[in-house]
Amino acid sequence: KEEVKVEVEDDRVLQISGERNVAKEDKNDTWHRVERSSGKFLRRFRLPENARMDQVKASMENGVLTVTVPKVEEKKPEVKAIEISG
Repeated sequence: KEEVKVEVEDDRVLQISGERNVAKEDKNDTWHRVERSSGKFLRRFRLPENARMDQVKASMENGVLTVTVPKVEEKKPEVKAIEISG
């Protein structure tokens, strides 16, 4: 959670970036091995026109990042049934 950053830019761009560092160590009486891997990642997504930029939320649970971007509700045209005579 501390290594991941979620940002929203003014021009409707959602940016997710982070860094990971993993160290694995194996050891016995005759040998000792340490394996390290690290790396950075960055993903950028352009959000649609109807995205509510002020209500973007992010949560992390069990290592899974969930980003919620609500949309502005579009008013649907009202449909009125017309009685057919005859």
